[in-house]
Amino acid sequence: MKTLTLLALLGICILKCEAIGKCEVVEAARWAGLDGYKGYSAANYACLAYYASYYDTSLHNSPTEYGLFQINSYWWCNNSWRDNKACKIRCSSLLDSNIYDDIRCVKRIVQDPNGLDAWTPWVQNCKGRDLRRFNC
Repeated sequence: MKTLTLLALLGICILKCEAIGKCEVVEAARWAGLDGYKGYSAANYACLAYYASYYDTSLHNSPTEYGLFQINSYWWCNNSWRDNKACKIRCSSLLDSNIYDDIRCVKRIVQDPNGLDAWTPWVQNCKGRDLRRFNC
C-alpha cells in the first residue's frame, strides 16, 4: 500500500513538474531505435536532455526553443498551421510530458549531417565524454 501511495504521489509530481528522468529518456530513445543510430548511444540523448533542459519537458525560455531537447522552431517544429518544418510537429506539442514525439523529432534532426552537433549543450557537455552516468 505504501508503494502504491508513493507511486501515485510521484505521478502527480511528474505531471505537475513536467520533469522526467534520464531513464525515461533512455527508454524512449531505445524504443525509437535511437540507441546506436548514427553512432550515438541512448546515453547521449539523456545527456543532451539533461544539459538542454534539465529534463524539463515544459521548458520554453527562448522564443524558438521547445521542450526536453530544446528543439528549434526555425527549422524543426511548426508554430502555425502554415508551417511545414522538417519534423512536421507543432512546437507546442513538444512542451508536454509525452516525450515520444520529441524523440521522433530528434531522430529526424540526427539524420542531418550535423547529427547531435546541432545542439550546443551536447557539444559542450557530452561530446567525447564518459557518459556512463547517463546509462540505465
